[in-house]
Amino acid sequence: MYPEDLIAPMREDLTSLGIKETRSSEEVKNEINQDGTTLVVINSVCGCAAANARPAVKMATQHSKKPDRMITAFAGNDVEAVKTARDMMAPFPPSSPSIALFKNGQLVHMIERHHIEGRAAQAIAENLTSAFDEYC
Repeated sequence: MYPEDLIAPMREDLTSLGIKETRSSEEVKNEINQDGTTLVVINSVCGCAAANARPAVKMATQHSKKPDRMITAFAGNDVEAVKTARDMMAPFPPSSPSIALFKNGQLVHMIERHHIEGRAAQAIAENLTSAFDEYC
């Protein structure tokens, strides 16, 4: 686990946007299994989370269409929440960071780490907003 004081600013990058922090399996299941859409962001300390994933999510949340709910869990710290979210993202293998969109409890769009690394935040945001347009 990472020291909370180290990752607090990385958590705040997303929670300051109104994205709900989830730390338990029950919280994740309750959010995803509701009617409507839920964006799930698996946050991370890695450079591609800082340079690409979090900025992309920030840009995407400015889009006219957004998911009904947005949640996040921190890889390495929110172990129970991350495991449950990853289980619900099957058949995709675990990756951090990652971003998933669920509709009515079903996974409809997935962005894995290998889609985040080396891609501009703007390109990832465009990918997300296209998914928002299609599913939200």
